[in-house]
Amino acid sequence: MSGSIYPSPVDKLLTYGDCSEMETIPNYIQELGFSADHIPDLIRLATDKELNGGDVDTIEAWGPVHAVRVLNQLGAEAAIQPLVNLFHELDDDWMPNELFEFYSNIGAAAIPTLEAYLQDSSHDAYNLADAATSLTKIAEKHPDLRDKCVAVLTQRLADFTNNDKELNAFFIGELLDLKAVESAPVMERAFEANRVSTVIVGDWDMVQVELGLKTPEEVPQTKFRLEDIISYYKQELPPLPRGFAPPVSDKHKKKKKKK
Repeated sequence: MSGSIYPSPVDKLLTYGDCSEMETIPNYIQELGFSADHIPDLIRLATDKELNGGDVDTIEAWGPVHAVRVLNQLGAEAAIQPLVNLFHELDDDWMPNELFEFYSNIGAAAIPTLEAYLQDSSHDAYNLADAATSLTKIAEKHPDLRDKCVAVLTQRLADFTNNDKELNAFFIGELLDLKAVESAPVMERAFEANRVSTVIVGDWDMVQVELGLKTPEEVPQTKFRLEDIISYYKQELPPLPRGFAPPVSDKHKKKKKKK
C-alpha cells in the first residue's frame, strides 16, 4: 500500500486494474472526469517511487502506468521533465512503452528534454536507448519533426569514441528506422573506428543495405562468431541459480522486472 494520499479521481487509478489484461486503453478523461487541474497529482502518482518499486503483482503497482496514460490523454507538457527520469529510475519492462507513447504525442515540446537526457553520460546505454527511441517515435508520428530528431540522434552518434559500442549500435538502429541516409557518413566513421556492436545492428555492409545504399547482392553474407554472440548475451543475463528450471508457459504478460 502506498503511503501517499491521492485525491479523487487520481486515487481511483490505484484500483483501476492490471494493464496487461486490458484489451484497449480506457478513455480516462471521459470515464473518470480528469482535467488539467489533476496534472500535479497525476505526475506525483506516475513518479511514486514506492509504487514503482513495490510488489509488481499488486493492482496498485499499475497506478503509475494509468497515471502516465492520463497525462498522455491530457497532453500534459508539465510532465515532460518529471517523466523522463523514469527511464533510469525504473527497472521495468512495461513503463518505457507508455513513455514512448507519451512523448510521441507531446511532439516538439519534448525534444529539448530528450536531447538533454541523451547528453547525460551518467545514464547507461539502455536508459539512453529508451530516450533515443522516444525521439524516433516522435519523428514517426510527426513527420515535420523528423529532421530535428535525426539531427539529435546523429549528433550523439558523432561522439562514438566516447560512447559504449552498444549505445552507438542503438543510435544507428534508431537512425535506420528513420531511413536517415543523411547520417550515413557518421555511421561509417563509427564502424571504421570499431565503435559499433555489430551483434546488435550488423556490420557496415548490412547497414548500407538497410539504407538502400547497396543491394543485398553487393554484400557478402556476414557470419558472427559464436563466441562474440555468447559474450554479448552473457553481459545481459544474470547467472542462473542452482536448480533453476524455466517455466512451462507464460500465459500473462505482467509488469515485470528486466532481466
